[in-house]
Amino acid sequence: MTQQFMSVKETAEYLNMSVAWVYRDAGRAGLVPYRFGCGRNAKLQFKMSEVQAWVKQQQRLAGG
Repeated sequence: MTQQFMSVKETAEYLNMSVAWVYRDAGRAGLVPYRFGCGRNAKLQFKMSEVQAWVKQQQRLAGG
């Protein structure tokens, strides 16, 4: 079975960004965070396919 979700740390590493950026700015940049759990124990994760699609979109916007 393939991995469907990435943790915040995995997402940050994949994007070559800081963990703080993922928590603070990823949602504003267009990445959809998924929250598992409630309150302080909630885990933020990102769908791998959506992160990959977002990267491709950013490359197109940058002319790459």
